[in-house]
Amino acid sequence: MACPFYKLLIFIALLILQVIATCKATLIANDDEQNKAGQVSSVDWEVTYDPPNLNMDMDTMRNVTVRIDHIKTTDLDDIRSIQLRSEREHVAWVENGTIFILEPLAASVAYNGSFNIVANFLGQTKLFVELVHKNGSTERLKSSTLPVTVIRPERVIDHVFTGSVILLISILYINFGAALDVGALKQIARRPVGPVIGFICQFVFMPLLSYGLGHLLFPDNYELQLGLFFTGVSPAGGASNIWTVALGGNLTLSIAMTTISTLAAFGMMPLWIFTLGRTIFQRANLVVPYSRIAYTAIGLVVPISAGLLIQRYCPRFSRLLVRILKPMSVILILFIVIFAIVTNLYLFELFSWQIIIAGLGLPLIGYCFGFLASHLMRLPLADSLAISVETGIQNTGIAIFLLRFALEQPAADLTTVMPVSNAIMTPLPLLLLLIGLRIHESRNHYLVIPERSDELKTV
Repeated sequence: MACPFYKLLIFIALLILQVIATCKATLIANDDEQNKAGQVSSVDWEVTYDPPNLNMDMDTMRNVTVRIDHIKTTDLDDIRSIQLRSEREHVAWVENGTIFILEPLAASVAYNGSFNIVANFLGQTKLFVELVHKNGSTERLKSSTLPVTVIRPERVIDHVFTGSVILLISILYINFGAALDVGALKQIARRPVGPVIGFICQFVFMPLLSYGLGHLLFPDNYELQLGLFFTGVSPAGGASNIWTVALGGNLTLSIAMTTISTLAAFGMMPLWIFTLGRTIFQRANLVVPYSRIAYTAIGLVVPISAGLLIQRYCPRFSRLLVRILKPMSVILILFIVIFAIVTNLYLFELFSWQIIIAGLGLPLIGYCFGFLASHLMRLPLADSLAISVETGIQNTGIAIFLLRFALEQPAADLTTVMPVSNAIMTPLPLLLLLIGLRIHESRNHYLVIPERSDELKTV
């Protein structure tokens, strides 16, 4: 087993180096673009805004006063006009009248103007003053900007959704604790080839893949990078056990890996979020929510501990919880996906081909990598199927839960679109594979029957 394992380590190392190289190239390209786009004017004007920052609800309008001081007559020789602009106009934009001619300012030293800001969609942007030269070129004024945050007004249904997710996840993790087979884990620990491969695929490959895909598909959208990254660092989803059974995989190995993945997530998720994820937070100008993530981790440990206690002191009730584990997993997945879609229909306005590719690409590449890694280790087909499914299916419920509670608005809403897309796209490759297997089995069954009838006629 040493030779295949050595090959697997070399393969993973080369893949990690490739991901790092791709991310580095993307970051360098982004920095170059930002440097080119960040050219500022040499005029020394002072711009102030009233109010100094804006927090707006979607589909609302606010008035802003702009004052420009220290304007010199010589500064106006090559300037035709100035304009108040938004860095991200799909988030908020300035209504008609953003451009004003500077000729009336020739004899004055200050300018006061009032403009209407329209909040269009969730997100954050900045308003800035831009100079328009007589030759048509533009320059951004090197002065203060006006931060604008657009959020979605909270509704009763949002609180219902959040509370329901907390309740269902808590119940599901109590079931996980009740289903934890310590004896089976000890037996797997004696020869942990499958769980080790699953662990490497789940908590090394998938986080790096989600990080690389995020930079490749969303180089300038840090909210989507963060949402995809949180999805990639999440543990395996409970649906992996169901799909493993449907595809003929090793159910015992799947349950063991799901349990190990869930327990390991309490250490691996914060590890990735506070290291590699920190770079996304920094570029997005977001603060890493240490306390909220810690509270979330503690909140998930408590129900698992309760499940272990039930297993120890109430075995009859524990067996009941184990019996409803799979239905509960299905209910949780369906509830989160359907309820999230119904309550957050606005998310589909954010859907693009990049989001669809990311939602489908993350699980699909995970399936392929998990199966390839298992094949390199010469594991049986049933084990390879279990590891493949376990690698590709992420617990999007935990990702949505963390994003909702770890981030402030509007980042919480904007990042949720990625785990929702992933939850919708994840079953598609497995469903196609299952249909293909069923068609193959039916054809084989159809071909076998005539052979048996011929034998009977001969007899």
